[in-house]
Amino acid sequence: MTASTPLVIVASINGDRSKEDNPNVPRSDAEIVECALACYDAGSAIVHAHPPSRAATGTEAADDYLKAWAPIREARPGGIWYPTLTRELGGEITHILALDDRIGMHFGCVDPGGVPFARLDAQGIPKGYFYTNSLDSISADFTALRERKLGVQLAIFEPHYLRIVLAFQAAGALPDGAVLNLYFSGRHGVFGPNSMPFGLPPTETGLKAYLELIEGSGLPWTVSVWGGDIFDTSLPELAIALGGHVMVGLEPYFHPERTPTNAQLVERAVELARQAGRPVANRDEALGVLRCPRRD
Repeated sequence: MTASTPLVIVASINGDRSKEDNPNVPRSDAEIVECALACYDAGSAIVHAHPPSRAATGTEAADDYLKAWAPIREARPGGIWYPTLTRELGGEITHILALDDRIGMHFGCVDPGGVPFARLDAQGIPKGYFYTNSLDSISADFTALRERKLGVQLAIFEPHYLRIVLAFQAAGALPDGAVLNLYFSGRHGVFGPNSMPFGLPPTETGLKAYLELIEGSGLPWTVSVWGGDIFDTSLPELAIALGGHVMVGLEPYFHPERTPTNAQLVERAVELARQAGRPVANRDEALGVLRCPRRD
């Protein structure tokens, strides 16, 4: 990847963010449809979205997704998107396989590791839980996606996530079309106010540490900031200059006063690319850049 490689912009539009965090977070199916189409129009090649509820699994979860994604795909045939995991977390991706059967997918998703999600109490003590996907479940998910020839979007919360991914790659067990989504933590972490930061800070030093780990792997990567505003950091400009890609959107975004829309965040990434002279990837270019096995 070089600075002349088309820049892939990913819009992660809702996650578990609430209307209290930002009134522009799309929560209903109708809002997800409107927002996804606006992000595609603004310059995002890929949209990542959660359904209104993650309570369902399997075909029931796929049905929930399709309430929004069937009309989105009708409006944008072949549009690239990927879902999240269900309440069962790793090892339960039958909803992704069901979605592939129904409308065809380009990517699944795997969170290859574990990370503490915590808030700080009044005494500054972390309170929360460890979000963990077992090594067995990671292996099972990779196997299922390889068999389907689906690419995989990989959430990288901590450096050891990369160690796990690189071990699978060295063993020839990583799906083709693997994308490293490097998550950096803003001061508000995952949950917003009083949330404990995780992983590496959104700095040039943090990015270089990740890039040193993946040197020689050939894996494409994106940057994002969780619990902050990525545009308050140097990460977008660094990614654009170094041949990486950018994930924006209201799932990772948090600011106590600013309430942008998803499309506005995409537009800011497009403008930075324009200023740097780097082309923005369209759908077909994104599939090629990310080496998706279904790009043809």
